Amino acid sequence: MSKQKLSLQEQLLKSGLVSSAHAKSAKSDKHKQVQQQRNNNVKVVDEAKELVKKAQAEKIERDRELNQLRVQYEEQKHLLAQVKQIIELNKLPKDPDGLAYHFTDNNKIKTLYVSETMREQIIRGKLAIVRLGEVYEVVSSDVAEKIIVRHIASVIVDNEHLAIDVKKEDDPYANYQIPDDLIW
Repeated sequence: MSKQKLSLQEQLLKSGLVSSAHAKSAKSDKHKQVQQQRNNNVKVVDEAKELVKKAQAEKIERDRELNQLRVQYEEQKHLLAQVKQIIELNKLPKDPDGLAYHFTDNNKIKTLYVSETMREQIIRGKLAIVRLGEVYEVVSSDVAEKIIVRHIASVIVDNEHLAIDVKKEDDPYANYQIPDDLIW
C-alpha cells in the first residue's frame, strides 16, 4: 500500500497543531490574495527576493569598484616601470669629484655632484634631475618630458620650464649683474 504524500496543511491538521477553522481561514486569505492580484494586476512584493536582488546589485557594484581600483593600480605600476626603464637607459654619468649642485626635494635640500658643464646645463634647462627610488639621476630635458607625461613626481629639477616662464621685463633684478663665480 502506497502512502500518499500529505500537504503541509494536512500534516499540521493531522498532528493537531492547527485547528480546521484556522486552516480554512489561511486558505481563504491565500485565495483572496491571488484574486486581488489577478483583478488588479498587482504583484505582491516578496521582500526576500527584493533583498536578494539588492544584495546582488550591491555585490556587483562593489566588485566593479574593486576591479577598477585593481586596474588603476596595475596601470600605475606599469607607468612606474616605464619611468624606471627610461631613467636607467638615459641617465648621464655623475662626477663624484665635481661641483655640488644643490636642489630641494620634499622641502629638504639635497646635493648632487656633477661636472661643471652638467651643472651649467641643469641651470639652463638642458638637463634635468629625476628621482629613481632614493637615488637621483641626471637626464636630458627631452627624457624629462617623457617622464613628466608618465609620472610627474619623478622629475625633481626641470629648469627648462622655469627659463620659459621668467620674463625679462618682470624681473626687478634684471639690471644687476650676477657674479660668474657664485655657487651656493
